[in-house]
Amino acid sequence: MTKDMTEGNPLLLILKFALPLLAGNLLQQGYNVADAAIVGRFLGTDALAGVGASSSVQFLILGFCIGTCTGFCVPVAQRFGAGDYSAMRRFVFNSFILTAILAVVLTILCALFCTQIVELLATPQDIFADAYIYLLVILLGIPFTLLYNLTSSIMRAVGDSRTPFLFLAFACVANIFLDIFCITTLKWGVAGAAIATITSQLMSGVLCLIYMMKKYPVLKMKKEELEMRGDFMRTLVIMGFPMGLQFSITAIGSMVMQAATNNLGSVYVSANTAASRLKSFAMCPFDAIAAAVSTFCSQNYGAKKVNRIKKGLRQGTVAGILYGIIIGTVLIFFGRQLSMIFVDGKETLVLDASHDMLFYSGFFYWILGILIIVRLCVQGLGYSGRAVFSGVVEMIARSVVSIGFVPMWGFTAICFADQAAWVTAAMYVVPTCIYCLKKVEKELGEKTDVEVLENS
Repeated sequence: MTKDMTEGNPLLLILKFALPLLAGNLLQQGYNVADAAIVGRFLGTDALAGVGASSSVQFLILGFCIGTCTGFCVPVAQRFGAGDYSAMRRFVFNSFILTAILAVVLTILCALFCTQIVELLATPQDIFADAYIYLLVILLGIPFTLLYNLTSSIMRAVGDSRTPFLFLAFACVANIFLDIFCITTLKWGVAGAAIATITSQLMSGVLCLIYMMKKYPVLKMKKEELEMRGDFMRTLVIMGFPMGLQFSITAIGSMVMQAATNNLGSVYVSANTAASRLKSFAMCPFDAIAAAVSTFCSQNYGAKKVNRIKKGLRQGTVAGILYGIIIGTVLIFFGRQLSMIFVDGKETLVLDASHDMLFYSGFFYWILGILIIVRLCVQGLGYSGRAVFSGVVEMIARSVVSIGFVPMWGFTAICFADQAAWVTAAMYVVPTCIYCLKKVEKELGEKTDVEVLENS
């Protein structure tokens, strides 16, 4: 079921669109939470450290896949908002071609260099084998990750955020059962957790593809629309690859941070793994609101409604700030208890370190809400390069803290690396968004009575 977001109350449209996205994001994080919780409880903290030791490089590679698919669907949403359905379908077809090429290239390269990647992260020898096999299996599932994220992004571009959530919900439940079966019955160790994850991703991707082909009349392609077009592919690359690079560039800073943590020993790797899983889980509402705002802005850009873009962005950002204050308070006061989802209560050193990481980050979550939502708006308006540079700012800040301060302050510096990245990137992306909105207003020739964003 498609949804036109160019008419109606912006906040209600954004929240209604975001709710299934939020549920889907929580379930997708459930993949990682299930892996970490089951591995930590059944295989121990060393195995948990092995799963978490390569989390930053997973974010780098899989984040590139997710970001690219999201970017591919910006012109799809814009053409849908403009009512140009033929061009929209051509963008969809060409996005599948590009995604297939990307799947083959990335899977081969990542599989060939998996050992070098794990070594680059300075992974401790006592967890090296687990880290390698878990990462290898996850990387072999890149085509499944791309399939789900492209099909779900296309659905969201035409206003349907509910259906991808339903299929993801099914896959998440399957993932939990497969995790337990592969680890406790088949005795496959951390490899079993990874196999369960990629199998579940394959399920959700196939279900999305079948449903999209059968149930969306607006996406049924005519014969003349099934052709590779250089101009369409060029637009997709301009939109998609910078968004993917933004995720990857951000992840480079996380890799530097991960390597610095790995050098501190397996206790801190385990603590970082547990805390990072919880932090990622807490970020899900930001991602949902941001994706809703991005789709809203893309469709209204196509419809040439700048005032609605500004109003939707302001209201979405306020919602993000309010949530950031609430979840930050939860992390500050209940971080240790939440860490016990992954770590046995007897592991006091791990729990203490995980608590510290969550405690210090809780004070800054409202800033993270501004960063994610405003950056996705910039992307939705088509300014991919400027969105990418915010990722560069994050990478530099996270790397400076990890390289410059961890040798002096140890894990305490790790606890502040993310916050440094959020603050510096937000200082760049907010004025950048204001500038982009003014350019869009000038381009579309629509005059506004109130500079909504600047007055918010």
